[in-house]
Amino acid sequence: MANTFSLILVVATLLTGLIWALDKFVWAPRRVLKAAQTLSLTAEDIDTEQVEAIAPQPIWVENLASVFPVIALVTVLRSFIYEPFQIPSGSMMPTLLVGDFILVEKFSYGVKDPVFRHTLLETGKPERGDVAVFKYPEDPNVDFIKRIVGLPGDKVRYDEQKRLCIQRKGESQCELLPIDKVETSPFTQQGINLVQAEETLGKVPHQILVNPLLPNQSGRYAAISGKNEWTVPQGQYFVMGDNRDNSRDSRFWGFVPEHNLVGKAVGIWISFEFDKQADSVLPSWVPVGVRFNRVGGII
Repeated sequence: MANTFSLILVVATLLTGLIWALDKFVWAPRRVLKAAQTLSLTAEDIDTEQVEAIAPQPIWVENLASVFPVIALVTVLRSFIYEPFQIPSGSMMPTLLVGDFILVEKFSYGVKDPVFRHTLLETGKPERGDVAVFKYPEDPNVDFIKRIVGLPGDKVRYDEQKRLCIQRKGESQCELLPIDKVETSPFTQQGINLVQAEETLGKVPHQILVNPLLPNQSGRYAAISGKNEWTVPQGQYFVMGDNRDNSRDSRFWGFVPEHNLVGKAVGIWISFEFDKQADSVLPSWVPVGVRFNRVGGII
C-alpha cells in the first residue's frame, strides 16, 4: 500500500507538473496572442483582464496547474525528508504503542527515489540501536518497524534466558548486553504481566518487555541448527522488536537487506488511545482519546 501511494504521488506530480509547464510556456502565450489579435493590439500592450475575457484559461487547466506546487511539495517531503507512520501493533512496546503516529527521517540511510528505491545519494548507515522502518522482506508492500540489533558481519545470539549477546565484526568475544532496572510492567499479554527492563545496545539504552511465563520460541527460529545464533551477511541487518515475546522479526524470517530500509524513526507527533469498553459501539479504528504525554517524544 505504501509503495502504491508513493507511485500515485509521483505520477500525480509529473502529470500536474506537465500541465503547469505546458500552460506557462505554451498555452498561456497562445491565449495572449489570440486576445491581442482579436483586439488589434500587441502582446506587450494587452493586460491580464483582457486576455481572460477573450481567451480564458480552461478550468481543468487552472485546477491541475494550481495543485502542482502543493503535490510537488508533499512528494518531496514524503519521499526524501520525513514521512508519517502509524504504529499498528505492540511489537515495539514499551518504546512505541499502538496508536502512536511517528515521523520517519527518510534521508538517514541515503536519499532514494520513491518508486524503485535506488540510492541517489549516500547520507549515512544504520547504527546499532536505531529504530528503523523497512520494507518487510517477505512482502515489500508492507512496512515494518523494529530495532536494529545486528550490523553486517555481526554474530547475534539470543540465549534461553532471553538475553542478547553480540559478537561484533572483527571481534572474538560475544558481548552480553547489560540488563538493568528489571521490574513488573503495567503491560499484559494474555492476562500475564510482562517484565520490563532497560537494555543497553551500543550507546542506546532502551526498554524491553519479556513474558516471564513463556519459554523462548527457539524451535521456530530461522537460525543455525541447534543454536539461537545468526551471522549477519554483508549488506543486511538483524532486527528485533522491543516486545521480545510478541514480535515477528529477524529471529523468525531472517535479515533485512539495506535496499529495504526506509528511514529512522525519530519522534512521536501524535498518539491516540484505541482501548474501548466491551460495550462500545464505536468502530475499532475510532480513537477514544489522545495520549498527550507521548506527543513530542523522541525515539
